[in-house]
Amino acid sequence: MGLSMATAERWVRRWEAQQERYALDREERFTVIADVVEQATAHVRRPRVADLGCGPGSLAARLARRLPHAAVTAADVDALLLELGRTHHADAARFVHAEIGADGWLRQLDLDGPLDAAVSTTALHCLDAAALRRTYEGLADVLRPGGVLVNSDGNDAANGDGAGPVARLAREVGRRRAARQGPAGREDWDTWWRAAAEDPELAALLPAPAPARTPGLRHNGLGPDAHTALLREAGFADVAPVWQFGDDYVLVAVR
Repeated sequence: MGLSMATAERWVRRWEAQQERYALDREERFTVIADVVEQATAHVRRPRVADLGCGPGSLAARLARRLPHAAVTAADVDALLLELGRTHHADAARFVHAEIGADGWLRQLDLDGPLDAAVSTTALHCLDAAALRRTYEGLADVLRPGGVLVNSDGNDAANGDGAGPVARLAREVGRRRAARQGPAGREDWDTWWRAAAEDPELAALLPAPAPARTPGLRHNGLGPDAHTALLREAGFADVAPVWQFGDDYVLVAVR
Protein backbone atom coordinates (compact mmCIF):
# COMPACT_ATOMS: atom_id res chain seq x y z
CA MET A 1 0.00 0.00 0.00
CA GLY A 2 1.31 3.45 -0.90
CA LEU A 3 0.84 6.67 0.97
CA SER A 4 -2.51 8.40 1.02
CA MET A 5 -2.77 11.62 -0.96
CA ALA A 6 -3.67 13.54 2.19
CA THR A 7 -0.61 12.30 4.05
CA ALA A 8 1.70 13.06 1.16
CA GLU A 9 0.28 16.55 0.75
CA ARG A 10 0.67 17.31 4.46
CA TRP A 11 4.27 16.15 4.65
CA VAL A 12 5.35 17.77 1.39
CA ARG A 13 3.90 21.05 2.64
CA ARG A 14 5.91 20.69 5.86
CA TRP A 15 9.01 19.84 3.80
CA GLU A 16 8.63 22.99 1.72
CA ALA A 17 8.38 25.15 4.84
CA GLN A 18 11.32 23.39 6.50
CA GLN A 19 13.55 23.88 3.47
CA GLU A 20 12.97 27.63 3.52
CA ARG A 21 15.16 27.75 6.63
CA TYR A 22 18.16 26.66 4.58
CA ALA A 23 17.67 28.01 1.05
CA LEU A 24 17.69 31.78 0.78
CA ASP A 25 15.10 33.07 -1.72
CA ARG A 26 14.09 29.50 -2.51
CA GLU A 27 11.30 30.35 -4.95
CA GLU A 28 13.55 32.79 -6.79
CA ARG A 29 16.16 30.03 -7.17
CA PHE A 30 13.56 27.68 -8.62
CA THR A 31 12.41 30.38 -11.04
CA VAL A 32 15.99 31.10 -12.18
CA ILE A 33 16.64 27.37 -12.75
CA ALA A 34 13.45 27.09 -14.79
CA ASP A 35 14.42 30.20 -16.78
CA VAL A 36 17.76 28.62 -17.70
CA VAL A 37 16.27 25.26 -18.63
CA GLU A 38 13.49 26.86 -20.67
CA GLN A 39 15.96 28.96 -22.64
CA ALA A 40 18.46 26.13 -23.15
CA THR A 41 15.78 23.76 -24.45
CA ALA A 42 13.68 26.24 -26.42
CA HIS A 43 14.34 24.40 -29.68
CA VAL A 44 13.72 20.90 -28.27
CA ARG A 45 10.27 19.38 -28.83
CA ARG A 46 10.38 17.14 -25.76
CA PRO A 47 13.39 17.97 -23.61
CA ARG A 48 14.79 15.37 -21.23
CA VAL A 49 15.55 16.84 -17.80
CA ALA A 50 17.03 15.13 -14.73
CA ASP A 51 16.58 16.50 -11.20
CA LEU A 52 19.41 15.18 -9.01
CA GLY A 53 18.77 14.81 -5.29
CA CYS A 54 15.12 15.63 -5.92
CA GLY A 55 13.74 15.00 -2.42
CA PRO A 56 9.94 14.92 -2.62
CA GLY A 57 9.96 16.64 -6.02
CA SER A 58 9.86 20.34 -5.18
CA LEU A 59 11.98 21.46 -8.13
CA ALA A 60 10.76 18.73 -10.48
CA ALA A 61 7.16 19.82 -9.97
CA ARG A 62 7.96 23.45 -10.70
CA LEU A 63 9.86 22.50 -13.84
CA ALA A 64 6.95 20.36 -14.99
CA ARG A 65 4.57 23.29 -14.55
CA ARG A 66 6.86 25.61 -16.52
CA LEU A 67 7.70 23.00 -19.18
CA PRO A 68 4.73 20.62 -19.42
CA HIS A 69 6.19 19.14 -22.61
CA ALA A 70 9.39 18.02 -20.85
CA ALA A 71 10.17 14.50 -19.67
CA VAL A 72 11.47 14.95 -16.11
CA THR A 73 13.35 12.20 -14.27
CA ALA A 74 13.67 12.89 -10.54
CA ALA A 75 16.34 10.94 -8.67
CA ASP A 76 17.07 10.52 -4.98
CA VAL A 77 18.44 7.88 -2.62
CA ASP A 78 15.78 8.29 0.08
CA ALA A 79 12.80 5.93 -0.17
CA LEU A 80 10.51 8.08 1.97
CA LEU A 81 11.11 11.28 0.01
CA LEU A 82 10.70 9.45 -3.28
CA GLU A 83 7.35 8.01 -2.18
CA LEU A 84 6.16 11.45 -1.13
CA GLY A 85 7.11 12.71 -4.58
CA ARG A 86 5.49 9.81 -6.43
CA THR A 87 2.25 10.35 -4.54
CA HIS A 88 2.02 14.14 -4.35
CA HIS A 89 3.64 14.97 -7.72
CA ALA A 90 2.67 11.85 -9.65
CA ASP A 91 2.14 13.70 -12.94
CA ALA A 92 5.26 15.87 -12.70
CA ALA A 93 8.11 13.40 -13.06
CA ARG A 94 9.31 9.82 -13.14
CA PHE A 95 10.79 9.23 -9.69
CA VAL A 96 13.73 6.80 -9.50
CA HIS A 97 16.03 5.56 -6.77
CA ALA A 98 19.67 6.47 -7.44
CA GLU A 99 22.65 7.29 -5.27
CA ILE A 100 24.11 10.28 -7.08
CA GLY A 101 27.86 9.93 -7.57
CA ALA A 102 28.08 6.23 -6.73
CA ASP A 103 29.44 3.77 -9.27
CA GLY A 104 26.82 3.10 -11.95
CA TRP A 105 24.41 5.74 -10.70
CA LEU A 106 23.52 6.94 -14.19
CA ARG A 107 22.33 3.47 -15.19
CA GLN A 108 19.80 3.68 -12.37
CA LEU A 109 18.17 6.64 -14.11
CA ASP A 110 17.24 4.36 -17.03
CA LEU A 111 17.44 7.22 -19.53
CA ASP A 112 16.13 6.63 -23.05
CA GLY A 113 18.45 9.16 -24.67
CA PRO A 114 20.78 12.11 -24.02
CA LEU A 115 19.76 14.68 -21.44
CA ASP A 116 19.04 18.26 -22.45
CA ALA A 117 19.39 19.54 -18.89
CA ALA A 118 20.40 18.30 -15.45
CA VAL A 119 19.44 20.33 -12.40
CA SER A 120 20.03 20.17 -8.68
CA THR A 121 19.24 22.36 -5.73
CA THR A 122 20.87 22.24 -2.28
CA ALA A 123 21.89 18.61 -2.78
CA LEU A 124 25.31 18.31 -4.43
CA HIS A 125 27.04 19.83 -1.41
CA CYS A 126 26.47 16.47 0.29
CA LEU A 127 28.91 14.74 -2.10
CA ASP A 128 32.60 14.56 -1.35
CA ALA A 129 35.01 15.81 -4.00
CA ALA A 130 35.58 12.36 -5.54
CA ALA A 131 31.85 11.63 -5.86
CA LEU A 132 31.23 15.12 -7.24
CA ARG A 133 33.94 14.58 -9.87
CA ARG A 134 32.31 11.27 -10.91
CA THR A 135 28.95 12.98 -11.08
CA TYR A 136 30.18 15.76 -13.34
CA GLU A 137 32.11 13.37 -15.57
CA GLY A 138 29.05 11.13 -15.92
CA LEU A 139 26.81 14.07 -16.75
CA ALA A 140 29.28 15.27 -19.37
CA ASP A 141 28.79 11.90 -21.06
CA VAL A 142 24.98 11.94 -21.07
CA LEU A 143 24.24 15.61 -21.75
CA ARG A 144 23.91 16.51 -25.41
CA PRO A 145 26.24 19.17 -26.84
CA GLY A 146 24.75 22.48 -25.74
CA GLY A 147 22.94 20.84 -22.83
CA VAL A 148 23.12 22.50 -19.44
CA LEU A 149 23.87 21.54 -15.87
CA VAL A 150 22.27 23.92 -13.36
CA ASN A 151 23.32 23.65 -9.72
CA SER A 152 21.74 25.85 -7.04
CA ASP A 153 23.49 25.68 -3.71
CA GLY A 154 25.22 27.61 -0.97
CA ASN A 155 28.90 27.92 -0.17
CA ASP A 156 30.10 26.85 3.26
CA ALA A 157 32.29 29.88 3.84
CA ALA A 158 33.41 28.62 7.23
CA ASN A 159 35.80 26.07 5.74
CA GLY A 160 37.31 24.77 2.55
CA ASP A 161 36.95 26.70 -0.69
CA GLY A 162 35.74 30.24 -0.14
CA ALA A 163 37.04 30.81 3.39
CA GLY A 164 38.55 34.24 2.60
CA PRO A 165 37.35 37.62 3.85
CA VAL A 166 35.01 38.34 0.92
CA ALA A 167 33.42 34.90 1.28
CA ARG A 168 32.87 35.55 4.97
CA LEU A 169 31.27 38.90 4.15
CA ALA A 170 29.02 37.21 1.58
CA ARG A 171 27.95 34.68 4.17
CA GLU A 172 27.05 37.50 6.56
CA VAL A 173 25.04 39.26 3.84
CA GLY A 174 23.09 36.05 3.30
CA ARG A 175 22.57 35.52 7.04
CA ARG A 176 21.18 39.01 7.46
CA ARG A 177 18.89 38.60 4.45
CA ALA A 178 17.58 35.36 5.93
CA ALA A 179 16.96 37.09 9.26
CA ARG A 180 14.97 39.83 7.52
CA GLN A 181 12.88 37.20 5.76
CA GLY A 182 12.10 35.66 9.13
CA PRO A 183 12.53 31.89 8.57
CA ALA A 184 14.15 31.20 11.95
CA GLY A 185 10.93 30.02 13.58
CA ARG A 186 10.27 27.39 10.93
CA GLU A 187 10.59 23.67 11.57
CA ASP A 188 14.17 22.48 11.09
CA TRP A 189 15.65 19.40 9.37
CA ASP A 190 16.00 17.24 12.49
CA THR A 191 12.52 18.07 13.78
CA TRP A 192 10.94 17.19 10.42
CA TRP A 193 12.62 13.77 10.32
CA ARG A 194 11.80 12.97 13.95
CA ALA A 195 8.16 13.86 13.34
CA ALA A 196 8.08 11.81 10.13
CA ALA A 197 9.34 8.75 12.01
CA GLU A 198 6.38 9.07 14.38
CA ASP A 199 3.78 9.04 11.58
CA PRO A 200 2.69 5.41 11.07
CA GLU A 201 2.26 5.86 7.32
CA LEU A 202 5.75 7.26 6.87
CA ALA A 203 7.49 5.07 9.43
CA ALA A 204 6.96 2.02 7.21
CA LEU A 205 9.24 3.63 4.62
CA LEU A 206 12.07 4.24 7.08
CA PRO A 207 14.74 1.67 7.92
CA ALA A 208 14.65 0.21 11.40
CA PRO A 209 16.41 1.55 13.32
CA ALA A 210 16.14 4.90 11.55
CA PRO A 211 19.55 6.20 10.41
CA ALA A 212 21.01 9.49 11.54
CA ARG A 213 19.77 12.06 9.04
CA THR A 214 22.53 14.56 8.39
CA PRO A 215 22.64 15.31 4.62
CA GLY A 216 20.67 18.52 5.03
CA LEU A 217 23.47 19.91 7.18
CA ARG A 218 26.60 18.20 5.84
CA HIS A 219 28.68 20.29 3.45
CA ASN A 220 31.74 19.32 1.41
CA GLY A 221 33.20 22.83 1.81
CA LEU A 222 33.37 23.38 -1.96
CA GLY A 223 32.27 26.72 -3.33
CA PRO A 224 31.56 27.88 -6.88
CA ASP A 225 35.24 28.17 -7.81
CA ALA A 226 35.91 24.53 -6.92
CA HIS A 227 32.73 23.41 -8.71
CA THR A 228 33.77 25.41 -11.77
CA ALA A 229 37.20 23.76 -11.86
CA LEU A 230 35.71 20.27 -11.54
CA LEU A 231 33.15 21.00 -14.26
CA ARG A 232 35.76 22.26 -16.71
CA GLU A 233 37.94 19.22 -16.03
CA ALA A 234 34.89 17.05 -16.75
CA GLY A 235 34.42 18.65 -20.18
CA PHE A 236 32.02 21.57 -19.70
CA ALA A 237 33.12 24.38 -21.95
CA ASP A 238 31.54 27.36 -20.25
CA VAL A 239 30.75 27.66 -16.53
CA ALA A 240 29.51 30.72 -14.61
CA PRO A 241 27.02 31.77 -11.92
CA VAL A 242 23.84 33.34 -13.31
CA TRP A 243 22.39 34.31 -9.91
CA GLN A 244 23.92 34.98 -6.53
CA PHE A 245 22.88 36.51 -3.23
CA GLY A 246 25.31 36.39 -0.35
CA ASP A 247 27.02 33.02 -0.62
CA ASP A 248 24.06 31.31 -2.29
CA TYR A 249 24.30 30.86 -6.03
CA VAL A 250 22.95 29.26 -9.21
CA LEU A 251 25.84 27.91 -11.29
CA VAL A 252 25.34 26.98 -14.95
CA ALA A 253 27.65 24.78 -17.03
CA VAL A 254 27.18 24.24 -20.77
CA ARG A 255 28.28 20.96 -22.33
